[in-house]
Amino acid sequence: METMPNNFLALEPRYSEYRSARFAVLPVPYDATTSFRSGSRDGPQAVLAASQQLELFDEELGSEFHRAGIATLDPLEQNAAGPEAMCEDVFRAARKIVRDGKFLIGLGGEHTVTAGLVRAVAARHKRLSVLQIDAHLDLRDSYQQSAHSHACVMRRVLPLVESIVPVGIRSVSLEEHRFLKKSPIRPITARECFDTEGWIEVALRGLGEKVYVTVDIDGFDPAYAPGTGTPEPGGLTWYQVTSLLRHVAERKQIVAADIVEVLPVPGQAASEYLAARLAYKIMSYAQAADRL
Repeated sequence: METMPNNFLALEPRYSEYRSARFAVLPVPYDATTSFRSGSRDGPQAVLAASQQLELFDEELGSEFHRAGIATLDPLEQNAAGPEAMCEDVFRAARKIVRDGKFLIGLGGEHTVTAGLVRAVAARHKRLSVLQIDAHLDLRDSYQQSAHSHACVMRRVLPLVESIVPVGIRSVSLEEHRFLKKSPIRPITARECFDTEGWIEVALRGLGEKVYVTVDIDGFDPAYAPGTGTPEPGGLTWYQVTSLLRHVAERKQIVAADIVEVLPVPGQAASEYLAARLAYKIMSYAQAADRL
């Protein structure tokens, strides 16, 4: 009896072997600093399972992009020593993938893991920019006595990169509001994405040539992705996010990405399905851009 391969998109070996694959999916099931609803540690496996129901043909781009090869690595084990130690583990795992010349796609878990992923990518790609799709800035210096909380991740990323462009923001603390006044970061709020024209151009101007994309699933409106720990109202739509990503891929070079904070809701798979399709979209946009 034939069985379905347990990897991203359920790909057969010729498209999922690590040695020849262009893309590498790294699941990081970690959520130790979650401050509201926990369970995002189950996100990576749920996204992988959902991906196995996707069509391989991209109707927007008119091609099948899995043929470039998508390897799925074993999930990282949680480090009980704490989030800083976990980020070090993530960095070491990601560093090998990046050194091997792969396009890294991280699947979280909580947003904390992005710090380790970006650190590995920034070591290879100098003058890296980060496009952050998120409801929250995540720019606190410390939260609940931890500098490595999910609420602090972009503050830890900031020294590693040339610029950060947050998009979809609609929840800001007073500490972050004050920090922005002395920071080069200029967020694009969710309201701006709905009320103003040209917000994609504004995002593009803030990014350098090489871009790391981090997507907190709560950047989407809960109507599209209710499965997350902090579902903020007033978020982005599927077509807003994918239009932004397509423009970034066409005008810049996306070199790596992650999708985090997916929290599976029993009996309702919309969030993990969206995350799986978005991961494949990012790969497809990157591969299509290489053909131009």
